[in-house]
Amino acid sequence: MSRIGKRPISIPANVDVTVDGDRVRVKGPKGVLERSVHPKISIELDGNALRVTTNDESREARSLHGLFGALVSNMVEGVTKGFQKGLEIVGVGYRAELKGRTAVFSLGYSHPIHFDLPEGIDAAVEKSKIVLSGIDKELLGVTAAKIRGLRSPEPYKGKGIKYADEVIRRKAGKAGAK
Repeated sequence: MSRIGKRPISIPANVDVTVDGDRVRVKGPKGVLERSVHPKISIELDGNALRVTTNDESREARSLHGLFGALVSNMVEGVTKGFQKGLEIVGVGYRAELKGRTAVFSLGYSHPIHFDLPEGIDAAVEKSKIVLSGIDKELLGVTAAKIRGLRSPEPYKGKGIKYADEVIRRKAGKAGAK
């Protein structure tokens, strides 16, 4: 059994959790999240805690146990506190700006790149920093990865879009060969 899956998920007072067959719905002050649960996993509401259990002892069920424990825990945390992900733009002339729900990036290409933010994700742009926030941790990570993929950081000068906590391993280049 998974240590993460065995851990009970405590539910704060201002959060409402509904378990209906294979659907889990979490409603809190920041919004509502809903997720379907794999048939080999069951979730029980036990007072002010949630318990994730496996329906059988197969290898697949054991591997899904911790996954769904973490996913449901992230749902509860998301509707109470929310999540944030920071990105930094590095490079001369590289910049971003918001126009409504669209982020416009100038990343050294011949044209600006227009990126539509998905529903549920908000962005704030300050000079060369972008802060994404939302209640769905999975959607937030996917959105941050797509934005980073517009111009991934390169190892020679470090130019591109990187995560705020990411460290770019630098290479020496032509001068380092001598």
